[in-house]
Amino acid sequence: MIAYCGIDCLECGAYIATKNNDDKLREETAEQWYKKLDFEFEWENLNCEGGCCDPNGKVTVYCQSCTIRKCAQGKGVINCAYCRDYPCEQLEGFSKFVPKAKKTLDIIKKGIR
Repeated sequence: MIAYCGIDCLECGAYIATKNNDDKLREETAEQWYKKLDFEFEWENLNCEGGCCDPNGKVTVYCQSCTIRKCAQGKGVINCAYCRDYPCEQLEGFSKFVPKAKKTLDIIKKGIR
């Protein structure tokens, strides 16, 4: 499961913690994300059931307000690699925090061409 931004949801702490009902991992993930993204997370609410691309799944508060997610949903793309504007300035800014996500999208984009 690849998120719109290129994050592999199966490797995401919030997704894994939800799947395993692991409060310790939720706390650790909230702390890591705060340090990386400078966004205050309440670990108790760090739940994700199906990744940000699942229209019916529960996602974290951060993902609910994610402008990359909103943009991709508005354009109706599977993920940002499928967008005609890829890579965009917004995604480039995010990729500085999560470079592995950009690499994932680049690989997908190569396969599309």
